[in-house]
Amino acid sequence: MRALLMAALLAGGAQAAEPAKTATGVKAAGVEAPKERIPTDVRRLTILVRDIDNSLKLYRDVFGLQVNYDAKISVSGVALPAGVPGNKTRLVLLNGNDPFIGWIGLMQYTDPPLPGSDQPYPRRLGPGGHVLILNVDDAKKRCAMAATVPGVSFTGEARLQVYEGRNGAPPIRVMGCNIFDPDGTAIEINQILRD
Repeated sequence: MRALLMAALLAGGAQAAEPAKTATGVKAAGVEAPKERIPTDVRRLTILVRDIDNSLKLYRDVFGLQVNYDAKISVSGVALPAGVPGNKTRLVLLNGNDPFIGWIGLMQYTDPPLPGSDQPYPRRLGPGGHVLILNVDDAKKRCAMAATVPGVSFTGEARLQVYEGRNGAPPIRVMGCNIFDPDGTAIEINQILRD
């Protein structure tokens, strides 16, 4: 998914040199494509959710990610250290523009639900916390749409943010907002503004 790739690139800033073309075809100022293939691709982040249908209202309907897998599965309780062997789950995989990297997985334990599923999620980050950064086509529009999803809470309304460029390059201008999804995942919704 280009969104995650762009987020990683944004975190590094920009460089005055000609942008490198990545494996997904995205040109990234200040980030050179490896001369040889490196051993790792960032494949997918899977988020454990309480109500997968409500989560789809955000990830599919607001962000426009495509569902490419939707199945009910039994888990071993070993490889994924949650629940117990034989738990029934529903796993939905979604992708953005890239058919291989940067996918989002949503998994709900349905029978039985995970213990603590009725407890509120934290609304502040700490050690072990994470932020999912999604680059979208129209940040103001997507932020407004996210506000309509039950359980979404904002930590920062839509606004212009300016980041220092890499190696003396011009600043990077980003329109975006910050939310917690209905299950406590911190998300930065952003749109890199082009001059």
